Amino acid sequence: MSKTASIGVASSNGLFGQLLAIVDNFLMNSARISIKNGDLPRFGI
Repeated sequence: MSKTASIGVASSNGLFGQLLAIVDNFLMNSARISIKNGDLPRFGI
């Protein structure tokens, strides 16, 4: 039995939402590159 929790965040199409999307995209690409190189991905925020 896994104990996981998820939160729902309202989508905002404003400037803050776009900024979060950019940061998320950057962190995901960084993790993909790290995994491809055989390293453990660094944690972002």
